[in-house]
Amino acid sequence: MKSYRKELIINYPKRRGYVNITPDVEKALKESGIMEGLVLVNSMHITSSVFINDDEQGLLSDFEVWLEKLAPEHPHSQYNHNGYEDNADAHMKRQLMGREVVVAVTNGRLDFGTWEQIFYGEYDGKRDKRLLIKIIGE
Repeated sequence: MKSYRKELIINYPKRRGYVNITPDVEKALKESGIMEGLVLVNSMHITSSVFINDDEQGLLSDFEVWLEKLAPEHPHSQYNHNGYEDNADAHMKRQLMGREVVVAVTNGRLDFGTWEQIFYGEYDGKRDKRLLIKIIGE
């Protein structure tokens, strides 16, 4: 079995937002030469996430509204974590959206269902954050 590892660096220009990273994962898969196996993609920061869903702007906006209801940014004083940083809500949002995804690789391609895409979710941006792509297989 072969393995391949690649890191992506994302510096999202705003506090919160979403980036479709499917093309980056597909590029890494091609570089790996693996035809059958699994791809793991995870955020290596506790205030961002990786998840799979539809690349539809209305849905991405709905995520923002939903997450803000469940873990509102303000007031910062509602969180025990806040003090040095004001990002407790980002930790909560990450917990809801998830740390990682695993996708099957079949015939050298990501084996997605209809409309599925891989997203990076940022909840405390404006700085470099690392994403890990790990591919194993033959």
